[in-house]
Formats: sequence, C-alpha cells, structure tokens
Amino acid sequence: QVQLLESGGGLVQAGGSLRLSCAASGRAFSSSYRMGWFRQAPGKERELVSSISGSGAIIYYVDFVKGRFTISRDNARNTVYLQMNSLKPEDTAVYYCAVNTARAWTYWGKGTLVTVSS
Repeated sequence: QVQLLESGGGLVQAGGSLRLSCAASGRAFSSSYRMGWFRQAPGKERELVSSISGSGAIIYYVDFVKGRFTISRDNARNTVYLQMNSLKPEDTAVYYCAVNTARAWTYWGKGTLVTVSS
C-alpha cells in the first residue's frame, strides 16, 4: 500500500500563491512512479492538473495552469510539490495527490482545499 498526505491548502486572495506538498509513504511506493495533482471543484468532475515522471524529466500541465503552476518532486523525501502562482477564483477546488502505477492512477490522497477569493 501507499499512503499520500497532502498539505498546504488554504484561503488566498486572487493573485496570491500557495505551495502544495504531498508526502508518500508505504512499502509499495517507488520513486520511479509518476505522480500527479488533480483537482475537483464543486459540481465538477475531478481533473488532472499536472503530473511528473519519476525522474522529473517528463512534466505535463493542463492548459489553464501553464505559466502559473509548477510541479516538482524530491525523491529523497518521497514528496511532490505544486507551486501555484497568480491564483484565480476558478482555481478554487479540492486538490488531490495521486500515484500512477501500471499506467493507472492507483493511489490517492484525501485532498487539501484551496479557496481563492476575488
């Protein structure tokens, strides 16, 4: 099993920044796994925001966060980060960390709430 613990969410004004962290633990975890951040806004489906390969060499961003969000990881700490700048009210959502194994998002954290006020 893999456990994921997100932190760093909170309330911020539009234009502000937050840094999310996700610490992975458990015997089944490998630093070679792709990790990602998803979000789910009220009344909407969960969507992939960004992902990063085990080495950090392959990074994906959904279009609406490009240039504002930066994903990174520290394999020595089994932790992935999401730096979110220039936040907008539409970024308000619960943000989830996930681990991809065997080409599927297998493990999920419980989420951290990000609220951006206008």
